[in-house]
Amino acid sequence: DYKLTYYTPEYETKDTDILAAFRVTPQPGVPPEEAGAAVAAESSTGTWTTVWTDGLTSLDRYKGRCYHIEPVVGEENQYIAYVAYPLDLFEEGSVTNMFTSIVGNVFGFKALRALRLEDLRIPPTYSKTFLGPPHGIQVERDKLNKYGRPFLGCTIKPKLGLSAKNYGRACYECLRGGLDFTKDDENVNSQPF
Repeated sequence: DYKLTYYTPEYETKDTDILAAFRVTPQPGVPPEEAGAAVAAESSTGTWTTVWTDGLTSLDRYKGRCYHIEPVVGEENQYIAYVAYPLDLFEEGSVTNMFTSIVGNVFGFKALRALRLEDLRIPPTYSKTFLGPPHGIQVERDKLNKYGRPFLGCTIKPKLGLSAKNYGRACYECLRGGLDFTKDDENVNSQPF
């Protein structure tokens, strides 16, 4: 029962918390407080069972907290669950780590029929750790020798299944046709095809 640990309506948010607002549609029979608590738990320190290693750390210090829930006006069985995350949960300068933690596997959680991240507040102390790209648009323009217009690119499709030879052929044809660049789909890694 996540509600006992991760639903904390008395919690007062801190300036250093990352604050998320999720639109939550609980499964039938799941109270909104339990659904909101499940989001906070599964996107921070929670797990589906008690494990002996829980006693080796301060879960209370690191857990996400569902601190407020309100119904969505005009929508049946939909709620906005507000969740606060302590900054210690996240690697400095890593947008990937932050989003993987907040919107990772929680979207497949059984207690929820639907879930959507509606809003996210990142405190300035954390956003200042994001240094941005190592160089700017001028360096890219100089590398490509393209000036005075926007860059035009595409993602090769189908995103999976092309052999290396056919993937290369698709890239070649796109560039030959006038595109400035192509990019891999996020699903492309080192698959055997």
